[in-house]
Amino acid sequence: MLLTATNPTSVNAFAEALSRWYRQHKRDLPWRRDPSPYKTVVSEFMLQQTQVKTVLPYFARWLDALPDFAALAAAPESQVLKLWEGLGYYSRARNLHKLAKTLVALPAVPNTPEGWRELPGVGPYTAAAITSIAFGAPVACVDGNVVRILSRLSADKTNFRDSATAAKYFTPLAGQLISKTAPGDHNQAMMELGATVCHRRNPLCTICPVLQFCRAGQSGDAEQYPKLAAKTIESVTVDRVWHVREGKLLLHRSSATARRFADMHELPRASDAGHDQASLSHAQARRLVTKKRAITRYAITEIIHDVSAVPLRGVADSSSELVWVALDDLEQITLSGPHRRWIRELLAK
Repeated sequence: MLLTATNPTSVNAFAEALSRWYRQHKRDLPWRRDPSPYKTVVSEFMLQQTQVKTVLPYFARWLDALPDFAALAAAPESQVLKLWEGLGYYSRARNLHKLAKTLVALPAVPNTPEGWRELPGVGPYTAAAITSIAFGAPVACVDGNVVRILSRLSADKTNFRDSATAAKYFTPLAGQLISKTAPGDHNQAMMELGATVCHRRNPLCTICPVLQFCRAGQSGDAEQYPKLAAKTIESVTVDRVWHVREGKLLLHRSSATARRFADMHELPRASDAGHDQASLSHAQARRLVTKKRAITRYAITEIIHDVSAVPLRGVADSSSELVWVALDDLEQITLSGPHRRWIRELLAK
């Protein structure tokens, strides 16, 4: 029976098959044990653009240190960022902190999507996830996993310029399918199906619990959906410097007002530390390591040069954003995740 949103019989059969599978196969995740609005909120913020396996240790440490909204609201930002260190997209941590401060000042926690969308850092998807899971609001969540499932169920050939456009397009269909009695479980089941069965590549159609409702799955071309425009990837190369003197490492600390990495530490860009290509090619300079990473649409190559033996030009002592940090104190400051790993690796050598 193929799914037809206007056919209540197929909708009900789809919802029951999905629910039955979810009850039997859902992963044992910490925010699903003894669920609470706080656990739901923290997990949803952490899971934005981040895989479950990455989030698990962070979630455990966070709950140990900050067990509820009141504890989070009272925590200094430095503690919040330190607990978040390595998860990336640090605006999420700051927004979560602001959200807790806002919530503890309210007479009651909102229980509708509309109420949550008025709070710091909460968009339509997050509002739907929190209120459906924590408060039973009958509203559908539409993320990349759900877009993939819905596009395959319907074999919709519409071409989308990006995932956000696709999510908006499929929201009405998701709303037609949402369970009115258990919307939180339905939303989690859809996300679980997308994460564990309906993969972007090599979907496991033969064991899919809703294959009988899926047009693309039955046609054998599920990988063709959704039809998203290819991302344009821009290559960027960054030269960074490694400078140690008197047991201290030179680092760049972003200003407290920086939009993305406020108060975060990283190895300095060569230009910020007063080094040009001539000094990087100096006889006493040497290339230590080359690292590659991807951030959104950028493919970044970062080359770290040891310039400890190259004479300083005074910039490192005059710039307000360059700081000397004792090697013994590196674990106490907040570093971006990749730079924490790179520094540990270089110190180990």
